Parts: sequence; structure tokens; C-alpha cells
Amino acid sequence: MGDLLLVRHGETEWSASGKHTSWTDLPLTQGGEEQAKSLATQLAGRTFALTLTSPLHRAVRTAELAGLSGAATEPDLHEWDYGGYEGITTVDIHRTRPDWRLWTDGVPPGPPGHPGESPNEVAARADRVLARIAPALAEGDVILVAHGHFLRVLTARHLGLGAAEGRLFQLRTGTVSRLSTEHDWPVIAEWNAAGSTETPHRALSASK
Repeated sequence: MGDLLLVRHGETEWSASGKHTSWTDLPLTQGGEEQAKSLATQLAGRTFALTLTSPLHRAVRTAELAGLSGAATEPDLHEWDYGGYEGITTVDIHRTRPDWRLWTDGVPPGPPGHPGESPNEVAARADRVLARIAPALAEGDVILVAHGHFLRVLTARHLGLGAAEGRLFQLRTGTVSRLSTEHDWPVIAEWNAAGSTETPHRALSASK
């Protein structure tokens, strides 16, 4: 069984300011591009049985700058559809809904084509991704380049937890995390590992 590597895309203007960003396809900031380039040193020399990226530009560009070749786009890796909360910060939402939590409450409908997603709907997409990559994981390592909230849900599902438990896994921009196994149990082997040119984030590491 191979390892599952998760890459959150580099910084965008909205991620830096805390705005919820799903379908709004913002480019990486200059700092975000540097984050993505710095990941190449972590990934150099590794081979992957499968490389998938979200179709959004910020994820595709991160994969390119990180030196990942042969990546296929996977629509199910799209970020959580934030519906009516697209472009709004949690601080602003709490002004009218002080008890609101994305992980349990979901979001209100947005404009046409963006009805928003519940935690269970995001989990269903994560489960489809996990099912798709299972054969490749049996052959070697797999890497996914996507978005913060979605990858947190996917991590929870991979560990056998409910979607809401994704709240436990803070995930920074421009980082690599690694899910592995220990005695045949899925585990977090590394989390929030930044590239060499970035000020290191505190990373959780463990032996495989």
C-alpha cells in the first residue's frame, strides 16, 4: 500500500484574507507561486502511481510549479461549494450567525449553479475520490493537489471519520501532507510540511 500525499494549493488573495473561495478561480499570489515552487524539493525523486489535481487554476498551477508532470484533472477534487458564503469571511458571517459552523451547518444557496454543499455532500465526493485512487494506491504512492476544506474532509474519510471531523486538521496553503499506514491502519504520517524556501510551518511527522 502506497502513501497518499495531499497538496493544498499556494496562497491566493482570498486565502490570505480568509475569504471562502470555491468556484471563484483566483490566481496564485506571488507568494503563492513561491510556495508552490518550494514544494518541488520535497517531491523531487518521488514517483507516483497517480497524480490528480482539482480543475481550478490555483491547483493546476501549483502542480505545475511543484514539478508534478502528467497530472489529470478530477472534478471531484473541487473545493467545497460555499454557496451564498462565497467571498465572505467567517468573521463577517458570525456578525449575523454567531453560532454558525461550516463543519456542521453547511452553507446557504448561492447564485444559479452554486446551491452550496452540506458536509455530507462534500464527504460523498471525497469518498468517490478515495474509491478512484484505491487501485493506484495498491501499486504505489498517489498525490492529490486540491483545496483546504475539501482535503480536510477527504482526510477524515480516509481515516474512517465523519466529514465534520475534518475540522481537526488545519491545513495551510502551499504544504504537503502524507497519509500512510501503520500495522495496516490508516494514519497521518506528516502534516503541513512547507517547502524549503518557505518559513517552515510546524509539521507533524511520524515513522511509516
